Amino acid sequence: MGSKERIARLKEDTRTNILEASLEIVKEEGWQALSMRKIADKIEYTAPIIYEYFENKEGILLELTRQGYIILNQEIKKAIEKETEPAKQLEAMWIAYWNFAFENKELYQLMYGVEMNCCYLKKSLLEAEYTNKLFLSMIKEVMTDENPSEDLICRKHYTFWSVIHGLISINLVNRGRGQEMNQLILQDAIKGIIKYIND
Repeated sequence: MGSKERIARLKEDTRTNILEASLEIVKEEGWQALSMRKIADKIEYTAPIIYEYFENKEGILLELTRQGYIILNQEIKKAIEKETEPAKQLEAMWIAYWNFAFENKELYQLMYGVEMNCCYLKKSLLEAEYTNKLFLSMIKEVMTDENPSEDLICRKHYTFWSVIHGLISINLVNRGRGQEMNQLILQDAIKGIIKYIND
C-alpha cells in the first residue's frame, strides 16, 4: 500500500471512528448530550481535528442519518426477497421497518425525529428518497387499479407510515403495551391497511 493509499485509509478510519464514537455517546447519554468536545474526548483527539472531517455537529448528524437509511434500505430489500406475493412483500417491508426502529433505536430517533428534532437536511438525502420509493412502488403494485394517481399512492403510503411510525414512537417513549401485544397491534394495523389500499 502506497503512502497516498495509507493516508486515505487513515482518514477514512478516523472519520468512521468519529461516527462510531458519536453513536456510542448517544447510546449512553442521549442525543442532547452529543457535542464535538465529547466526541473528541471519546476518540482521544483534539476538537479541531473533528472539524477537519465534519464542518459541525449537524454534518455528523446528517451522515449518521444517511447511514441509518442505508441500513434500513438493506433490511427492506431483504424482506422483499423473502416473499413473492406483493401484499406479503409489503407486509414484510413494514415489519422490517418496525424491526429496524427497535434494533437501531438511536438512528431511528435521528431519522424520524422521535424525542428530538429531525435532521433538517434529511430531505436532500438520496437514501431517504430511496426508502420512500421502495414503499411507493410496492403500494402501487398491491393496488388493483391499473393506473392509480401519484396522489392516491402517496396518501396510502402516508396512512401506513402514520400508523406504523405512531406505534413505534409510542413504544420508543415507553408507552407501549409489551412485545406480544405490540406485535398483534402491528399485524392488525398492517393487514387492515393493506385491505384499505383498494377501498
